[in-house]
Amino acid sequence: MAMVSPRRLVQNHPDRASVTPSNSIEVRFLRPGDVEALITLEQAKWDQDQAADRAELEARIQAYPRLSIGAFETGGAALASLFMKPITTEELDSAATWADCARVETPHPKATGSLFGISLSSVDADAVTAIFEFFWPYALKHGWRDIYLGSPMPGLQAWRRTNPDIPADVYMRERRHSLPRDPQLRYYHNKGFKEIVACKPGYFPHAASLDHGAVLRGHIPLSAGAPLWRLVPLPWLKQMRRLLFRLVQAA
Repeated sequence: MAMVSPRRLVQNHPDRASVTPSNSIEVRFLRPGDVEALITLEQAKWDQDQAADRAELEARIQAYPRLSIGAFETGGAALASLFMKPITTEELDSAATWADCARVETPHPKATGSLFGISLSSVDADAVTAIFEFFWPYALKHGWRDIYLGSPMPGLQAWRRTNPDIPADVYMRERRHSLPRDPQLRYYHNKGFKEIVACKPGYFPHAASLDHGAVLRGHIPLSAGAPLWRLVPLPWLKQMRRLLFRLVQAA
């Protein structure tokens, strides 16, 4: 939702309008053998000092094998990757930076129904949709209720030039036509991350955001019925995946 890292999150192209991702996209949990394809994706998407390296990718997959998801084209090239980790609200509130939230930790010491999006990297908007459609049934089955992420605000620098004395959180909460003014916050809003939790200075290095980060929260659809979903066979939940994604967008 990359999601949340200081990696350059603003899309270089508009999000495609298709609701249903292409059937040619394969989505699955990531394996150690996917690291080479993931490195190619990172290098295509991010600057050298922003891309996750081999050790980081391997550590995430090993620590969170059911929270690391990839979308691949037929030939095997990685189109998108999503990495998440469990997090408590106390950990989220006390974290000063993205790195504090994204640090790989095993085993996780406390029970929680919340996740933190370490990174979402993509070169294809349909692949991002496919990843979330894939994940929602698993999220319900395992009792996850929400996902937090940290987003840059790339419009902040230009806004600050004409509003030098106004706090950044005012810009963060500004809206146009009921949507966030900032293009990256608007992008995540359309993916279901509609609750703005906090504005954190010095969150990660991102010049256009003046190093500020917005902490966002997305609710997993129908997660209030978590005890029930644990009893429902996963294949049944998978049949609901496109409905779940539409519920996220409509919420």
